[in-house]
Amino acid sequence: MNPVMEVEGLNKNLGGFELRDVSFSLPEGCITGFIGVNGAGKTTTIKSILGLIPNDSGEVRMFGKTMEKHARELKNRIGIVFDEGYFYEDLTMAEMKSVLAPAYSTWDNAAFSRHMERFGLHPAHKISTLSKGNRMKFAIALALSHHADLLIMDEPTSGLDPLVRSEIMEIMLEYMKEDGKSVFFSTHITSDLDKIADMLILIDKGRLIFNEDKDLLLDTHGFVKGDRADLSEHTRKLFLTLRETRYGFEGLTAHKQAVKEQMNKALIEKPTIEDIMLGYVRR
Repeated sequence: MNPVMEVEGLNKNLGGFELRDVSFSLPEGCITGFIGVNGAGKTTTIKSILGLIPNDSGEVRMFGKTMEKHARELKNRIGIVFDEGYFYEDLTMAEMKSVLAPAYSTWDNAAFSRHMERFGLHPAHKISTLSKGNRMKFAIALALSHHADLLIMDEPTSGLDPLVRSEIMEIMLEYMKEDGKSVFFSTHITSDLDKIADMLILIDKGRLIFNEDKDLLLDTHGFVKGDRADLSEHTRKLFLTLRETRYGFEGLTAHKQAVKEQMNKALIEKPTIEDIMLGYVRR
């Protein structure tokens, strides 16, 4: 299976913040969650990938091609959704669509109308009147209306209520039913990825920490609770994070099987994606 996006050795120094040797690839047919706390480098990475800010070094290929040489072709195959809508506030949604649609040779007005109807959006309404949830739905409608093969979404659920976030997750799952579709989904709200993500990439302070299959991560990591008597110099090294009290301990491990074998009285619970993310950030 060919990767839909390959990032190799991406570096960008912004003065107070730096991306350092960011490298990863996205497999076709997957929803990849790009996770990290606020300020970790998610938006900077995405803007660098899309050429919205120049890179100091590194290479980005989408569908095996570079944006520099194949910008028009790749633009048609990529749908982009940012947390900030970047829309003209005084335009109606229909007028905003008319501004953007000519940029895509694959634009489909019928598909746009279907998405707008499904999301309960009225084209005659001004963008300035939209709630944040409806702005995001409008951005998704635009991204889906030129039959993009890869959706790149930067914090699309930030600041939205649980119902709207759930609706957006359903949209992603429906989009993925089509062959050859892929999603790169940046978020610090990791609960959004529990049910839909296939792969997870963690970035922290401008560096990638891991790029792994989500189910494998959840299987190999564990949230452990037990008696302090089970802790030793050796067993402490099995934990990413460890909190001890007079009553016992709790911590996150990336070596669940070793903990089972060496601390057989400990309780091992399945962690959440957030537990794993914070474990690596705080270790």
